[in-house]
Amino acid sequence: MQDAARQLLMHAVIPLWIAAGLADWWCHRRTRIETTSGLAENLFHWVLLAQGGVAVLAACLLEANGFVLLLVAGVFLAHEATTFLELRYTVPRRDVRPGEQMVHSLLEILPLALLLLLAVTGWERAADFGPKWKSAPWPPAYLAGVLAAVALCNLLPMAEETRRCLRSRIPARPGST
Repeated sequence: MQDAARQLLMHAVIPLWIAAGLADWWCHRRTRIETTSGLAENLFHWVLLAQGGVAVLAACLLEANGFVLLLVAGVFLAHEATTFLELRYTVPRRDVRPGEQMVHSLLEILPLALLLLLAVTGWERAADFGPKWKSAPWPPAYLAGVLAAVALCNLLPMAEETRRCLRSRIPARPGST
């Protein structure tokens, strides 16, 4: 059961989360957030990405135990609160279409799936509250692949979104088209 949970984390939850982040960026680009909800929404996205990063790093690098379960549970709750605040800000300012809402559903459920699968893998160590490196680390090639995928599919698109939002705040110079 623990190996199946680990395989689901590595080959389903984390890749889906990366893909959903990219899909969400595409939705933002399509609805031109730089002209509607702007930089404020983009900053929410950076916070959400950082929160997800903490959970994924914990899953990838640390032994699933009470410490990791509490950490990821806390991150999940913070991610939900941030999502709620972001949507309260965004929905009055731009159209959040059904496709984007479906992407958001994934972005909300995948952190919970990560937490639940970590609970399966670390339940015997739930009373241990010290952070510990994994005794059986995930393959370095896998970790490098996740890092590259996050950089290409999440960090670069988010930086592009930030650039668009910042550029839209700068008024055009006289005589420019």
